[in-house]
Amino acid sequence: MVLRKEKINIKVYEYCNMKKKTLFTVACLAILLASCAGSSNTSMAGGELTGSGAQSFTEPAPFGMVLIQRGSLKVGEENTDSLWGTGAPFREISVESFWMDDTEITNAEYKQFIYWVRDSIIRERLADPGYGGDETYKIEEDKNGEPITPYLNWKKAIPWRKPTEDQKLAIESLYKINPITGQKELDVDQLNYRYEIYDYTQAALRKNQLDPKKRVRNTDAKIDPDEIVMISKDTAYIDDEGNIIRETINRPLSGPYDFLNTYIVNVFPDTTCWVNDFPNANNEMYMQLYFSHPNYNDFPVVGVSWEQANAFCAWRTDFLLRGLGPQAKYVQRYRLPTEAEWEFAARGTDGSLFPWLDDGTHSDEGCFFANFKPEKGNYTKDGSLITTKVGSYDANANGLFDMAGNVAEWTSTVFTEGGVLQMSDMNPELYYNAAPEDPYNMKKKAVRGGSWKDPERFIQSVSRGYEYQNESRSYIGFRCVRSYAGTNKKTNKK
Repeated sequence: MVLRKEKINIKVYEYCNMKKKTLFTVACLAILLASCAGSSNTSMAGGELTGSGAQSFTEPAPFGMVLIQRGSLKVGEENTDSLWGTGAPFREISVESFWMDDTEITNAEYKQFIYWVRDSIIRERLADPGYGGDETYKIEEDKNGEPITPYLNWKKAIPWRKPTEDQKLAIESLYKINPITGQKELDVDQLNYRYEIYDYTQAALRKNQLDPKKRVRNTDAKIDPDEIVMISKDTAYIDDEGNIIRETINRPLSGPYDFLNTYIVNVFPDTTCWVNDFPNANNEMYMQLYFSHPNYNDFPVVGVSWEQANAFCAWRTDFLLRGLGPQAKYVQRYRLPTEAEWEFAARGTDGSLFPWLDDGTHSDEGCFFANFKPEKGNYTKDGSLITTKVGSYDANANGLFDMAGNVAEWTSTVFTEGGVLQMSDMNPELYYNAAPEDPYNMKKKAVRGGSWKDPERFIQSVSRGYEYQNESRSYIGFRCVRSYAGTNKKTNKK
């Protein structure tokens, strides 16, 4: 299975295991260092100022994404809705250009993530001495026999068909027998993905500089060279019982690694959301088939929490960087869209309340423009009962499909009643990855677009909703964005 968004030949070398740092972390630090490097062309050119030469970079258009050109928009509703009371916070904002997935992430695309994590764990165990210790599955020395940072050998195939006894134990350790059906199935509780994110923003703040003299610009102020700066750092580990333990620790600033945050997330979707979201409803079939049956491959993935969606973005970044070579230092990481970016992309240049130009939700011929709940109790009037295949309806002016209905979508932004009024008017964002011990109210994240179960009012591009970051729903999915780093204006629409 190939990720539709990234049809590139790449080599994946290692699994983000519990004992070592990933190449994604190394890549992040490499970007920071490489950004300080410049050209060595210092010729005087007859004493004239000519500038330091450098090779230009043209960012390739990512497959399946469209370029949303920078611009401004009056986000929210200028007039209060008389039926629903208060409108969305209203403010004029500007955003920089960014790439955005033209559709929501599908079951098939998310499955690639699942299978990558599965195969990585198996390769780790095939190299483990406890399962025979086949060193060819994990490279720890270079061709000269010198020790290097270990990485998994993805050129070495997993022996699915004819494993040795030790190999069979390693492979089957990731499976279990269903006590009811007696069938072997994947033990999804083991599908944990570990990743690390370097917080460049916190590292850049003057108050967090390692050198006390760089923390204050006021030359009248007295600098205390022994001042202790406290920082917060996210970390995670697996305990002896196999539980994921995530902690936010406070400690004195000691070095750049204090801004490297570690996360471990179980990545398998919550298929039980179809039952838990709708009590007294016969949705067992969706619970059993929606994510597993190939007929639903092109449907949007659901049952994925905000935390899982962020893990997918980190994996997709790691997956991409390995195939770009030296240009990787210029490419920005995949992430969830900010709430402002999402609305800007959905409404287009005309600022319509819907992703389409019409004020209504269907044409004069009765053809609906989105998958939502047209009438009370009548989900099927638009042709669908639950979700539908991504891209089933026309794209908006930006070339984006399903920005209204089908599934609501996670954004990266903390949900507050004030919305953009509490943020900058340039690239507005309010981000916070709440720790487990934080009050539950601090875990609210903005959700946009409405879904297959929502009436017309809630699929408007200005409508705001929220869900808690650790919650998963049968009506919430996501799509990725990537900040635009190049000068190429060409988009890659399907």
